[in-house]
Amino acid sequence: MAGTDEEAVAAADDALYVLTAVLLTPAKFPSVLGDDYPEACAALGLAPLADGYGLVLGQDGEGARWTVVIDDVSLVAVAIASWDCGMEYDLSPDERTVVAALPGWPLLVAVAAPGVPAPHDPDPEDADGPPLAPPDTTTWGAAQRRLGADEIALQWAIWREQIDDAAFRRPGDDASDATDEAGADGAADGTAGAEEAEEGEREGHVGIRRVLAEARSYVDSPPPLGRVRSSFAPGDARTLRADGPGWSLVARTDDIAFVLLDDEPGEVLPVGRGPELPGLLEALDKMAVRPL
Repeated sequence: MAGTDEEAVAAADDALYVLTAVLLTPAKFPSVLGDDYPEACAALGLAPLADGYGLVLGQDGEGARWTVVIDDVSLVAVAIASWDCGMEYDLSPDERTVVAALPGWPLLVAVAAPGVPAPHDPDPEDADGPPLAPPDTTTWGAAQRRLGADEIALQWAIWREQIDDAAFRRPGDDASDATDEAGADGAADGTAGAEEAEEGEREGHVGIRRVLAEARSYVDSPPPLGRVRSSFAPGDARTLRADGPGWSLVARTDDIAFVLLDDEPGEVLPVGRGPELPGLLEALDKMAVRPL
């Protein structure tokens, strides 16, 4: 990759038309790139700096795709917040903040700069290494699983209203604590609901038991930075996101959780409160990284 190649940095900085920007920090990073912050950084060939980076995606005057990595995280955060509010913001990073200029884009970008050729990868001689490309999400796998978890966190109310609490076992039933927490499963396309829930839970679902056990292990042995993240939720609750090898968990600290597994394509597995989930979520929230 381009890394510290001065010519590549200069090429990307010359008339770069900024299309979008994202944060790459321990508390907020494109989860499609990895289960944790160091893994996401490694996908771009970057060292996992404690303060993180801002990624500026754009095109040069020839239409070539470039990802400019800067260390001015606050600048990118302000730009994103302004755009989210429908305000204009001219994101023009200072050359002194540029860490690297990487050919290509690591994420899908649906827009293009006007007045320049269509987006394409830079000429090989202008870049030191192969261009970045978005992870393949056309088939179920880790990247698609993490995107699914992103969607659940973003549309929590829609997913939650499709789950009938009566489908979960209540404490005191003749089942283990792990079984009490294992819920019914539904499709990842948003169709999970009462019909699926009425079929009853998968007693002692092996995948859910494994996820809960691994999540509990994080409390005693902290995982790589960014594996557990906490963000805003309505009221006094927090939205929790935890990831691990082959799984993602999304939860509200005052509610249930949803689990997605690499081994179960397209499935979303609700996890009821049960006797242990509240304590687990509280412990995870205490150790989770949070946006500044």
